[in-house]
Amino acid sequence: MVRTRFAPSPTGFLHIGSLRTALYAYVMAKHDNSQFILRVEDTDQKREIGGATDALKNTLKIFGLNWDEYYLQSERLDIYLKAAKKLVTDGNAFYCQCPPRNAKTDGFSQILRDPCRNKNLDSGAIKLKVPDNETVSYFDFVHKKEISWETNGVYDATLLKSDGFPTYHLAAMVDDIEMKITHILRGHDWMPSTPIHLLVFKYLGGDRPEIGHLSDILNAKTGKKLSKRRDSVMAEDFLKAGYLPEALLNFVMLLGWAPKDNRELYSLEEFVKEFDINGFQEANPRFEDTKLKWFNGHYLRQKSDDELIELIDYPDKDKLRQILPLIKDRLAVLSDFDQLTSFFFKSPEITARLNKNHLTFAIDNYDKMIKGELIEEIKTKGWKVGDFFMTIRIAICGTRSTPPITETMLVLGRDESIKRLIACQAKS
Repeated sequence: MVRTRFAPSPTGFLHIGSLRTALYAYVMAKHDNSQFILRVEDTDQKREIGGATDALKNTLKIFGLNWDEYYLQSERLDIYLKAAKKLVTDGNAFYCQCPPRNAKTDGFSQILRDPCRNKNLDSGAIKLKVPDNETVSYFDFVHKKEISWETNGVYDATLLKSDGFPTYHLAAMVDDIEMKITHILRGHDWMPSTPIHLLVFKYLGGDRPEIGHLSDILNAKTGKKLSKRRDSVMAEDFLKAGYLPEALLNFVMLLGWAPKDNRELYSLEEFVKEFDINGFQEANPRFEDTKLKWFNGHYLRQKSDDELIELIDYPDKDKLRQILPLIKDRLAVLSDFDQLTSFFFKSPEITARLNKNHLTFAIDNYDKMIKGELIEEIKTKGWKVGDFFMTIRIAICGTRSTPPITETMLVLGRDESIKRLIACQAKS
């Protein structure tokens, strides 16, 4: 049986890397017909943002990542206190009364051996008593190799703060054992803390879960890890920008996992069925915006016009029904709609001088042009057909790239189309 968990902190919206972690954890469990657990790690009260827990839950539901069990760590403080005290009693942890220090502001390097570890104090924060001259190791099922550390380089980490709240080093390990988690998936930035966690698992007893550290997602342009400061990284922002949940999820699936047959398109259900733990990749994937847009365009085109009408925020549904067939194939994200259709609702500003003869001929022969009966006459005039219709495109739409121009004019109507042609004729 495979039991996995997704354990976010309620400190903001859902990072794209966290969405990937949640997806992989969900799929690992569901491929085995087992349980996926959502555990909100809200013990760092200073960093918690109001409403973040509900936002995280809602976003997971949007992507179809529904959990079987739910836990809130702040409701389990007694469990962590009991575990911390047992570690002290067993000689694997100690009380510390040193004031909290911050390496960024206090300018100190991490002290490996805390000065309080041999004072036999009976109150204060509780810290891990790291043994000397030992080796701790585990097999990483993502990296597919054994990874080890010498304990002489591992510091005495805080497990329980003096205010009674546990740190991640204690709470997550206690919960993983008590909740019978079999596989832990987490970001690569947790790798340096792993020797601490291996020791806590060892001292707590019970079955230790398998651990896998996912690769970092890189910005395709800079080659650097995706950053909240530099990049768009929140799943909610992509949804607001017009990306479909199924497209974003499909894109994220392949940021660190590869199928055997180079397949790219998966629904969530298909991914659950085809998932193979050996597909995890060690190389850092690159976040390619163009690839994401390709996925989104594909899923948009799979939707019926009625489905798209419900997704696009525009009040005139009848007008929308006329326009959609003309621009559907050009939509990459839903937010493109306004840009692609603005000329349907407002006459564009034309600053360029256009071919006046083209415009006059189009006005005089409008009905034949709409019926497609003007091609030979255009050639007779000695004009290139492409040049003629480019003049009409710019006059009607204000741009060289448009939906089929005759269909566009039919939607606009005869009066509006001729009005625009005449306005450009007068300026040319």
